[in-house]
Amino acid sequence: MREIIQTWSRPQLLRLVALLLVIVLGLALRRFGYAVDLPFIVVKYGGSALWGAMVYLLLALFFDRLRPAAVAITALCVAISVELFRLYHTPWLGAFRVTTAGALLLGRIFSLWNILAYAIGIAVACMFDSARRPR
Repeated sequence: MREIIQTWSRPQLLRLVALLLVIVLGLALRRFGYAVDLPFIVVKYGGSALWGAMVYLLLALFFDRLRPAAVAITALCVAISVELFRLYHTPWLGAFRVTTAGALLLGRIFSLWNILAYAIGIAVACMFDSARRPR
């Protein structure tokens, strides 16, 4: 493991830290957002924006040779595909979607607003991507 981390570039390590931070923030927002009286729109679509940022960072981590704009387009395609996948229903998939993992990974209900939130999260993650900064 140590050898793998030592071979990563500085932008890759920053992406990994950002990815872990986004995951923690997303889970915290979904778990505690209503408890601290955040509005529904912040909890629901803030979580979706963070999910989009997570997809961007995950792809950027594995495809570090791609330009950030290409990673962003790919991340948006993945996010839209996952959202469209919500329109497909089978008993086993429905059973998975009602679990916590299923709800967090695949969601339950199709929404065009989620696609907008994903796009915003992806755009923000791309803007702050360490690989975009001049060296």
